[in-house]
Amino acid sequence: MRFGKIDYLNLLPFEVFIRSYPTPSHFKLFYQKKKSYPAKLNTEFLFGRLDAGFVSSITALYNKKNKRFLASSIGIIAKSKVLSVICLNTEEGNDYQSATSNALLKVLRLKGRVLIGDRALVEALKRKKEQQDFIDMAQCWSDREHLPFVFGRLCVRGHYGFFIKMIQSFQKKSIRIPHYWLMKYSYKTGVSKKDILEYLKLISYKIDKKAYYGVERFYRELRILGIKSPKRF
Repeated sequence: MRFGKIDYLNLLPFEVFIRSYPTPSHFKLFYQKKKSYPAKLNTEFLFGRLDAGFVSSITALYNKKNKRFLASSIGIIAKSKVLSVICLNTEEGNDYQSATSNALLKVLRLKGRVLIGDRALVEALKRKKEQQDFIDMAQCWSDREHLPFVFGRLCVRGHYGFFIKMIQSFQKKSIRIPHYWLMKYSYKTGVSKKDILEYLKLISYKIDKKAYYGVERFYRELRILGIKSPKRF
């Protein structure tokens, strides 16, 4: 039961959930080792080194025809702004940590440098404070499409029974993040406890009807522009 998790603040509620969810000891051992950024987990998942994990939503495009794994109804979703996926319009370049956000830059016809994750959140909060420019890519998508954007999806390719039960349990849970966890992650990222809580309000995890339409619209745009999903080779 090899599970990979994106090691960003946006999955802090899932981190709290998994600590209390009944799993075999070898699961939690592997879980602690396989925390990384989305593009890295895409590769690990596609090469079969993971049975399940949060991967870039663009990875699931590869699965639409092949049906080699389950793209679940759990993901990392922004209904409007997100702050942790931004475009710095005074610079240029992709972010090596993300395949989906780099593709989204092209879909939105933006020019600039993509920055994602906790680094992006820190930069966005700093720029807001200093009244400097940046583009929130989730907000840009929402303004254009009037749909949420799904940045990552929990995908499964083995031990389906175990992971489907876990997904269903997570969907039903209302997660309260303990104070000491907030302080721990505040120290780790440099983001204040208040800003972490405000940030997490921007994110949801269940891919509902509107979020599903958002995913399909994104995939359609990728096909039109000829942008390929990550593959093994």
